Amino acid sequence: MTTDFNLTKSMFHLPEGVIYLDGNSLGPLPKAAREKVSAMMTQEWGDMLITGWNKAGWMDQPTHVGNRIAKLIGAEENHVVMGDTLSIKVYQALASALDLRPDRKIILSDSGNFPSDLYMAQGLIDSLNQGHELRVVAPEDVEKHITQDVAVTLITEVDYRSGRRHDMAKLTAKAHDMGALAIWDLAHSAGAVDVDLSAANADFAVGCTYKYLNGGPGAPAFIYVAPRHAELVRPALSGWLGHRAPFAFDLDYAPGHGIERMRVGTPPVIALASLEAALDVWDMVDMADVRETSIALCNQFITGIEAACPMLTLASPRDATRRGSQVSFRFEHGYAAMQACIAHGVIGDFRAPDIMRFGFTPLFIDMDDVNLAIERVARIMRDRVWSAPEFNMRAAVT
Repeated sequence: MTTDFNLTKSMFHLPEGVIYLDGNSLGPLPKAAREKVSAMMTQEWGDMLITGWNKAGWMDQPTHVGNRIAKLIGAEENHVVMGDTLSIKVYQALASALDLRPDRKIILSDSGNFPSDLYMAQGLIDSLNQGHELRVVAPEDVEKHITQDVAVTLITEVDYRSGRRHDMAKLTAKAHDMGALAIWDLAHSAGAVDVDLSAANADFAVGCTYKYLNGGPGAPAFIYVAPRHAELVRPALSGWLGHRAPFAFDLDYAPGHGIERMRVGTPPVIALASLEAALDVWDMVDMADVRETSIALCNQFITGIEAACPMLTLASPRDATRRGSQVSFRFEHGYAAMQACIAHGVIGDFRAPDIMRFGFTPLFIDMDDVNLAIERVARIMRDRVWSAPEFNMRAAVT
């Protein structure tokens, strides 16, 4: 192991007394982000004003940062670009994939997919009004439903609720054998597991950067287009910064070259500065070390919770090779139990109807944290601390 996780942990702001097991939902603040964003705002935006687009390289940021993300997901250089939200990137990837398979009408996804992906797919279908169908099957049944009528598979590699992990290479190969294209949502994969888009021969991939990558609330999403498609895809969202020559102000759209055509609007420069501070930490990390350590942390948590909390039922795969970097347990009163955990310094989250979800990120979580978390959760469950009225009042965000 070459990664110094003691060093990376020191680079994050972690509130005293809190064990943060929710980096799979929102990563903690990299300490350097405050200075990075402040410098950008004062020295670039403040002093350069609009000249910052050229002098500070703001216009090139989406591709520059995209290349930094590419290293973490096994993507080829200059085939990842940043911007917009994950839902927008799902829409772009799906629209482009369907355009490449005009003779097919089936979009295949699974019931473990994040609902927003399914909403975007259905919305696109309704807008196209060309007879497309969204076919949603059980996660374990995806492979057998990849048939010759499928245009594209739209799969989230790691299930947001259970942490179940799909076999990207296997399902992509099956899709290609059937003449379909494969889109992968990496929302719970990037920075969590060992992704290799190039080796898996993926066609498109999308992901967010505010979870494991620690970009901050609302940090921009990314999209990947395989080199073989980069000059062929037709952008459904033909924004001016995806134009071949945006400052020619041509009234007719001409797509930019390669991944540049997947840009839409103005880059979120402040948010990208914050993300770059997080990526400076990631530059010090070996993904193989992250994966090995996260498996050890998750396994320790599962063992400890099952021994101390028989009322909780493991909802994640026990086999670490089939699991992302999170552990989920089912409990009838899961929402209240999670609120009690949070109040007692173990921050995870809840996913309806009964999932208590805990994320493990070696960059700032170690074995001592895991053992202390087990102790606190065990006490909450044993003493029914969660039954207090204040823990049963639902908040807007769970």
